[in-house]
Amino acid sequence: MDLRFDPILSIALVLVGVHFIVPIVYYLYARFRLLEKPWNLSISDVYKPKVSIVIPTYNEAGVIRERLDNIYSQDYPRDLLEVIVVDSMSSDGTIDIVREWSYNHHDIKVKIISEEDRRGKAYALNNALRYASGDVVVIADADAIWPRDALSRAISILSDPLVGAVSCLKKPLKPGVMGVEEGYRQYYNILRIAESKVWATPVFHGELAVFKKDLLERIGGFPVDIGADDSYTATRIALLGYRAVIPEDLWVYERVPSRGYTSWRIRRAQHLIQSFTKIIPEIRRAPKQFKKILLVESYIHLVNPWLLPLATILLLTSATLHHNPTSIVVIGIGILLLTIKPYRTWITMQLYLIIAAIKNLYNKEIIWIKQS
Repeated sequence: MDLRFDPILSIALVLVGVHFIVPIVYYLYARFRLLEKPWNLSISDVYKPKVSIVIPTYNEAGVIRERLDNIYSQDYPRDLLEVIVVDSMSSDGTIDIVREWSYNHHDIKVKIISEEDRRGKAYALNNALRYASGDVVVIADADAIWPRDALSRAISILSDPLVGAVSCLKKPLKPGVMGVEEGYRQYYNILRIAESKVWATPVFHGELAVFKKDLLERIGGFPVDIGADDSYTATRIALLGYRAVIPEDLWVYERVPSRGYTSWRIRRAQHLIQSFTKIIPEIRRAPKQFKKILLVESYIHLVNPWLLPLATILLLTSATLHHNPTSIVVIGIGILLLTIKPYRTWITMQLYLIIAAIKNLYNKEIIWIKQS
């Protein structure tokens, strides 16, 4: 056994340390410093703009009626609402259900747009934007469920002249694989709120994403070359000098797919990677408060995941070539820690990000197979 200095092991340990320490320090800083900051919002109770709620659909027959009922039950004035359903060639009767629902609900305006081909969610959103008459445009995924006051809460925050976009926190209706989704959210939500309190968060959610229409028009609508129509759009608005926020009391429920969970999670990771990659050239012009957030989140999503496999390769190399027992011990500890839920959740998410980055090289998943 060779106990001499092992540079390969040393590099591996540094990479492992950086991989875990950077996100942990960022989380602790967000949790115990940033989260304590005041919101500094100027809320107006009289702000009641006309709102266009856009629901992009593709084979949503199983959920669209419940979704429309859910929007209908919102406590926002119905005479200030319009619902725009833009359908991308559904083959399961989604549009027929929407037409029937609209016929039975005359007190809320419903517009139906039927696309002749399926080109992706952003194309559908931009198509709907052309017909939206509201001063506020809301993305509302078909498979989400809003609490009754969700829309009014979001609109009240949007009343601040400096706020350009508002989104939500998400609760899965049931735990994902090994509780991964539930565990991930506990970490994830703290960061979204803390970043919002500083200035803006670069991660938004299509389950409920609220934008001032004039700002959408200023940035040219939703991006059609990437899948993160919600996050990238919010980030672009923040780069204009407006806040893009997720408050701690605005929750919606999302359906975590019972089949194809891994594909669903990887696709979402792909879209976030696309958003951060596309925004990198524009970080230099971000407001000072937001620039630091963008730099850290870009690192965490684009660079940090790769330190883990690189460190693992180096540890295996050290153990094989130098027969270094320390390398074997470190690998063993890493395997044993998988029994701890937060650690297992973190490792799983890193694997999703790595796979997503590789998939982006040949398929951006702008159009995907629907999971249920």
